[in-house]
Amino acid sequence: MPRHDLKTLLLGGAVLACLAAWPSPWATAADGAAGPVRLATFDVDATPPVGAAMAYGPAVKAADLPLRCRGVVLLGAGEPIVLCAIDWIGVGNAAHDAFRAGLAAAAGTTPGRVAVHALHQHDAPHADFTAERLLATLGVRDHPRFDGAFHREVIERAAGAIREGLARARTVTHAGFGRAEVHQIASNRRLVGPEGKFVAWRGSATKDGTIRGWPEGTIDPEVAALALFDGDEPLAVVTSYATHPMSYYRTGVPGPDFPGIARFLRSQDLPAALHLHFTGAGGNVAAGKYNDGTPDNRVAMALRLATGMRRAYDQARAAKVPVASADVGWGSAPVVLAVRGELDPRVLEEQVRAKPDRGTFAPIDALAFASRAAERHAIDVTCLRVGTARMLHLPGELFVEYQLAARAMRPDLGVFMAAYGDYGPGYIGTAAAYGQGGYEVQLTSSFVGPEAEEPLLEAIRTLLEAPR
Repeated sequence: MPRHDLKTLLLGGAVLACLAAWPSPWATAADGAAGPVRLATFDVDATPPVGAAMAYGPAVKAADLPLRCRGVVLLGAGEPIVLCAIDWIGVGNAAHDAFRAGLAAAAGTTPGRVAVHALHQHDAPHADFTAERLLATLGVRDHPRFDGAFHREVIERAAGAIREGLARARTVTHAGFGRAEVHQIASNRRLVGPEGKFVAWRGSATKDGTIRGWPEGTIDPEVAALALFDGDEPLAVVTSYATHPMSYYRTGVPGPDFPGIARFLRSQDLPAALHLHFTGAGGNVAAGKYNDGTPDNRVAMALRLATGMRRAYDQARAAKVPVASADVGWGSAPVVLAVRGELDPRVLEEQVRAKPDRGTFAPIDALAFASRAAERHAIDVTCLRVGTARMLHLPGELFVEYQLAARAMRPDLGVFMAAYGDYGPGYIGTAAAYGQGGYEVQLTSSFVGPEAEEPLLEAIRTLLEAPR
């Protein structure tokens, strides 16, 4: 079977054909079914109390705008399907398993039909029960990030809200998909010189005018929206936009940053619907070209994103079509990602014992993923199908090229993506990026190597191209 890298796909090269020989990744329980699709929603507070751990230190003040854990449950298309987005920096390894299992039990489904994603705001918690267990085994106490008591409490809150929401499920009669450009937020973080090597970094906030002056670089400029309706009434709007979601951080105050503000604005503009927002493949994308870190930029970017969300929703509403159970499906393609060969678990253990935690990422994060990789743990790459829309769910801090490649594979479909699922692998660059250098592909940031590109592209391709 021929292979095609990201560069080939983005240049419009051929896509794999003849995938009919592959086992179908799509569940078939709903094929031919004629019943209605129903939708339940849930929304709970996920804000850590004062003193609780966040990614870069404890919360020192109550939040002005709370963090949310919210989602939807789709019923009537085989076993229930659950989508969940949480305003945390990451949910990784065994914590990701626990979230999926807890929400699945509440919804009456299997964990394989549950997608849980963090939005990746930095003034927020980081959940990793594998890291928590390893710290206990190594005798490291009072670690500043990985006390999982609050994280488990939020799982219970969300599960309880799902059980309550199922009793109020509404019929979904129509769905629509739309896109709209978002102006002056996203820019590529990695500035690569003419010799193909990393030369400078443009983070979420960049004060250097020369670095800010570089072009936007490779981004996906559009926010996508999948809207679900009961007649003319919007029930839920699922959106995704690919960028790091920070304007400024390390304040000690929990907050959902500009995507959370944009989501709140949309809830005021369209209060009938649950607004469920995800961060796309923004591992190498941030707001640094348009943001110098001054606080007023947070509001400015929130308004820009909210404007794009509204326009994408307007497109989705104009394109809405009837939906039945046969139009909704769920595909899964498990992927085993190998730990980077240069990471030695014995060395990592010594580093965990010897060095204080410096915030995401640190040796304990690498050790947690290495322990999972040693067990050949498979990460589910999944896809929600609603009519001609396809929502892909992927792990880690994925580079935007994966999202663009997915869109290039099926330009006839409404393909969009949520990244930051299982946070265990850290950054996931393109194969080419590892030879360029830069923060995102260092051993301290990316626990997988260039070999990760092929199985992830294969999974995406299988889900988008294989017969349903």
